[in-house]
Amino acid sequence: MITLYHSTRSRSMRSLWLLNELGLDFELVTMPLEMKILRAPEYLAVHPLGRVPCLVDDGRPIFESGAIAQYLCETYDPEHRLGRPPGHPERAEFLQWIHFAETIAVHGASLVQQRVFIAENERSPAVHKLESKRLEKAVGVVERHLATGFEHMLASGFSAVDTSIGWSCILGRTFIGLDAFPHIRAYVGRMEARPAFQAALADTRLAQAPGGSG
Repeated sequence: MITLYHSTRSRSMRSLWLLNELGLDFELVTMPLEMKILRAPEYLAVHPLGRVPCLVDDGRPIFESGAIAQYLCETYDPEHRLGRPPGHPERAEFLQWIHFAETIAVHGASLVQQRVFIAENERSPAVHKLESKRLEKAVGVVERHLATGFEHMLASGFSAVDTSIGWSCILGRTFIGLDAFPHIRAYVGRMEARPAFQAALADTRLAQAPGGSG
């Protein structure tokens, strides 16, 4: 049985979206972005840093969304619809973009901390400006890639890369907008129209979160 520990509008959306694209059965544990829940001893026993996502498959915890994406594709995608296995001509690009999604997201995460976790009187305009600029540069790499004529991140079509890069761009839109990135704006529109994305976005299953109700 697969269990995904998830918080709304966080990195874990990548994993939730991919699970829906793969059509897998799973339990979803939705956790609020609250330290008393994420840092509760019960959840720290699942994820040692108390973060999301964390996927547990047959008792084995896997954290880091890029690792989760690789694991799900290599374990549950035998026809390689969404993954690109070793030896595949797009394998290097697959790995590059799966993990570049975190380069984008890390700047978004810094901005989330400024907006959500840090008290208003302790927030730093300098950090906000710096991280916004870094986010724009990271998103710009994707914009230039898509501008070469790609509809998806890989030439062969939709893949797990798009659940990773796509969500990072969607989250980044919250902070920097996409007016300066027309190719990403169109790309995001295509990603948001996917039935599996809509299913993930609408998934409100609640289960008992470790350390409290989630």
